[in-house]
Formats: sequence, C-alpha cells, structure tokens
Amino acid sequence: MNAPADAGHDPAADRPGAARIRLEGIRKRYPDGTEAVRELSLEIAAGELVVLIGPSGCGKSTVLRMINRLIEPSGGRILLGDTDVTHADPVELRRRIGYVIQNVGLFPHQTVATNVGTVPRLLGWPKERTRRRVDELLDVVGLDPAQFGRRYPHELSGGQRQRVGVARALAADPVVLLMDEPFSAVDPIVRTRLQEEFLRLQAEVRKTIVLVTHDLDEAVRLGDRIAVLSEGGRLEQYDTPAALLGAPATPFVREFVGADRGIRRLAVTPVARETLDPLPADGADLPTVALGSSAYDALAVMLAAAVDRVLVSEDGRPVGTLTRHRLLTPEPPA
Repeated sequence: MNAPADAGHDPAADRPGAARIRLEGIRKRYPDGTEAVRELSLEIAAGELVVLIGPSGCGKSTVLRMINRLIEPSGGRILLGDTDVTHADPVELRRRIGYVIQNVGLFPHQTVATNVGTVPRLLGWPKERTRRRVDELLDVVGLDPAQFGRRYPHELSGGQRQRVGVARALAADPVVLLMDEPFSAVDPIVRTRLQEEFLRLQAEVRKTIVLVTHDLDEAVRLGDRIAVLSEGGRLEQYDTPAALLGAPATPFVREFVGADRGIRRLAVTPVARETLDPLPADGADLPTVALGSSAYDALAVMLAAAVDRVLVSEDGRPVGTLTRHRLLTPEPPA
C-alpha cells in the first residue's frame, strides 16, 4: 500500500548537519484511553523535507511533538541517526532540534537579535560567535541585521516574525527542524512568498525537516515526500507528491487529495526525457518549453497556442516533442 520508506533514497548516507529520522512503532495513548497515534513507523532520509498531512485529529502534530519529546510517546522508538532519543535527556535533545510553530513564539520583551541567539546562549557560545551567527542567519532569511536586529517582535510584520522564528530554529545548526503549521498565520500572498523563500533556504542548508500542515497545496509544493495520516495516526500513504497525486493508494487518500488532484500532479511533474517523442520534420513552428519544466506549464503553452504538442529544448537545442495525450496520461503505478 505504501511506498517503501527508502524508495529512491540512501537513508544511510546522512548529509553533514542533518540526521535521518526513524519512527518505529511509536504510539501515544492518553490516560482516558484515547489513542492519538497507533503503531506508526516512518523513515525520513537525512536532508529530506517530509510533510505530515491529514484531517484534524489524525495525530500529525502529536507525532511532531513526540519527536522532540514535548509529548512523551507511550511506546515505540524514535531514532535520530542511530541514537534512540526516547532515552535521551529531553532538554539536550531539544537543543539539537529546531522547532517552528504557527504563532512563532518569539519573546516579546527581547530584540530580534536576542531572540535568534537564544539557543546559542543556552549552549554557552561566546558572545562574538553568537553575534556572527545571528547576523548570518538574519541575512539568510532576508532580514538586514543592521535594520532588524534591534527591533522588537511587535515592530515586525507577521511574515517578518515568521522569518525570525525560522532563523532562531536554525541558530545552533540543529540536525532536525520541526515545523508545525509554520505559514498558516499569514495572509495568502505573504504565505506564498514565505514558501518560496523557505524552498530557497532549504536548498542552501539541506536540513532534515518534518513539517505539519493541513494545506494540500502547501504539502505538494514543499515536500520531497508526503505522509498522509488518518485517524489514530494511521499511515495511509507515504510517497512523492507526484506519485501521491497520480496514484492514490487507498480510498481515503483518493478522497483526501480530491477530484482536482490531476491538476496538482501536473504542477509537480517535470517534463522528462523519457516522455518525449522524436523530433518531427515539421516542428519548426511549434512553441517550445524547456526540459524539466512542469507538465502544467507545458499544457498551458499548448492551450495558449492551440496545439496538441510542443518542442522540448535543453540548453537551447530541441531534443524532442511532448504531446498533450502523453502529458495527460498518468504513468501506471509501479
């Protein structure tokens, strides 16, 4: 039903500054008998961004908080690299894990620079090292340290506060970054910009990230893989965005991703060489798209030009054609 946890990945090849995460049969049962999560197993490769998504009450935020032990699991194992953190000092564990929440949680009486430097100070970093790290991260998230470092949270916009929250989570170079609905408290335009900047940031820092959201479009846009959970933390499907949208594994997933999943699939499916037909003799007047463009963009070009195929180029040279039929026909499940 689910894709293998290590499909297309080498989980053992941990990237510097990141760590793989393995959840082995973790569960959470509350004293009143409520089972928030039942026997969830999941593997996340180092440097991968995995999104947890599902309806309200499916346990996705509970899973996130069990990873850094803000909520203690009732059973199972949680491994960062090869270390079982269910037996680690929770305070020391949290200093290795960045955590970003919906309402940011900045200290209102502290400046932006002081907020970002919180964990390095707790770790006993020298003042100069902390200052350099704060300036570096504010610059990385697009906030000029000289302009914003001395401001207080109430002097920032919602999007700026969220950036400060990300910078603070990254300050001590954590091996894992946990994000719980990080962009949901800002308006749609700012949210899209934050998502774009976050993708740029992740391409630079390549942290292992677990992100919780209720927004499927956000999950599809940001995730390397998506874990769809149903009630009780049941794993319905764990797959790439394109595979999830193209081949829902269960009726639950099919209903959850919705009738418009085909459009979403096109947006995350690149034009690949293996989908191309040979160059025709009469292709000079066809519109062109670049190899690697999204299938959605290729379809938009076809519709705008009222044609049923486009030339596909690589480095400015035509390498084949893509037909509308081939573009709109999903690959059969493996």
